[in-house]
Amino acid sequence: MTPTAAPPRSYLYVPGSDPRRIEKALSSEADAVVLDLEDAVAPDHKEEARENVAGVLARANRKPVFVRVNAPGSALCGRDVEAVARPGLAGVRLPKTESAEEVRRVAERLEELGCEAGVQCLIESALGLEMAFELARSHPRVTGLSLGEADLAADLGASGEEGLLYARSRVVAASRAAGLQRPVQSVYTNVRDLDGLRRSTEAGKRLGFFGRSAIHPAQLPVINEVFTPTEEEVAEARELLSRMEGAAASGSGAFVLEDGRFVDEAVVRAARFTLAVARGANGEER
Repeated sequence: MTPTAAPPRSYLYVPGSDPRRIEKALSSEADAVVLDLEDAVAPDHKEEARENVAGVLARANRKPVFVRVNAPGSALCGRDVEAVARPGLAGVRLPKTESAEEVRRVAERLEELGCEAGVQCLIESALGLEMAFELARSHPRVTGLSLGEADLAADLGASGEEGLLYARSRVVAASRAAGLQRPVQSVYTNVRDLDGLRRSTEAGKRLGFFGRSAIHPAQLPVINEVFTPTEEEVAEARELLSRMEGAAASGSGAFVLEDGRFVDEAVVRAARFTLAVARGANGEER
């Protein structure tokens, strides 16, 4: 049975213009780092940040490195993609996505440059939300969707957790309908409120998100813990897979557990994912 690969549990944003913070991020507890060329970089530091990021990607790094480029359709985005299309790039985070054609242009440019990185689409407007499924299916290089909740809430005129519930559910459904990974949860902006971060992250996990972006290293232990399976969850997943193998050997593709739960291939995929996450958390693979 082929193991399932687990995506990162945590992504730490760091400004591409700050080499010191980049090095700290790469040594942090984050499963992956996102070097930011967009909002975290002042307009007069864009070129400097681009050069810093290109230098980081040119070397071997301890963990996957993603880059958030500037908005598609802008001259900045084009220059960003040219600079970061290197073997060390794990993926491009494309902000403010609203057009499938814009996503395709970025993906095709990566192909032309010989870069194998995927594209994560960040949805930050009502229009982008309405286009979620089309964005998810716009190009084979699209690996996932995520929300930019601060900008999205402002565009929607929404406030509080309930104001974003539809958007969160919509992006989860669009991702899975398109066959993509579970979406990555947006940042929690109050870096001192770790209890609130935990409640929010647990709620996101229940909705179908996996992994979360962070803006401060102090948030990483909470995020990693929430998305790491418990010993009980790991034991249950192993038992379920063992039972399924036995059922398959007898010619059955499904069975019913003692507590009445029906187990089929969809449940088995979830069990494989749980074990993959556990292996990644233990440093075995990611």
